[in-house]
Amino acid sequence: MNEGEIVSLLGRNGVGRSTACKAIMGLVPPRGSVQFRGRELAGLRSDLVARAGIGYVPEDRQVFPTLTVRQNLELGLKRAGKFGRWTFDDVFRLFPNLAARQNNPAGVLSGGEQQMLTMCRALMGDPDLVLIDEPTEGLAPLLVEQVGVLLAEIASRGVSILLVEQKLTIALKISRRLYVMGHGQIVFERTPGDLAANTRIRQEWLEV
Repeated sequence: MNEGEIVSLLGRNGVGRSTACKAIMGLVPPRGSVQFRGRELAGLRSDLVARAGIGYVPEDRQVFPTLTVRQNLELGLKRAGKFGRWTFDDVFRLFPNLAARQNNPAGVLSGGEQQMLTMCRALMGDPDLVLIDEPTEGLAPLLVEQVGVLLAEIASRGVSILLVEQKLTIALKISRRLYVMGHGQIVFERTPGDLAANTRIRQEWLEV
């Protein structure tokens, strides 16, 4: 992937998109090779994959419920007090709700706010590539729009994004390239414009 590029991985539930992210992060044993910047990552522990420059936002919003919003964000730092491209002010500017509730336990946040917190915590580690799994799942339309703004902001700072998403609209709008997965394999690789024009692929692999 190129610097600041957004690539979407699309497909129906159960085809292996989330498993692909977990394999990259070392959370499940990968088959084959996982390379990043010429370095082989397959078989490494998750913490070593993260230190290699890859961030991960899982689909199940794994916040620490008894810690405050600010403490959750601090846990994303590779070193305490050492910031990279992202600071508290950056994420609080993008998400005023998190700023207003920064001293509240993360467990009292709404599902959408927890999703925002999980994404921002991953950014605090200053990754060069971030894997984001279903960030708009279950979110209200206004929050979906905020996610789109955040993704564009991430890319503008030179961070590459692999986006696992079901909402075709957002993927077509912000991605530079798209991959469609079916039965654990890539069945289509083109631009958003190519996918928008390919009715057969959409009907066979994406539409319900």
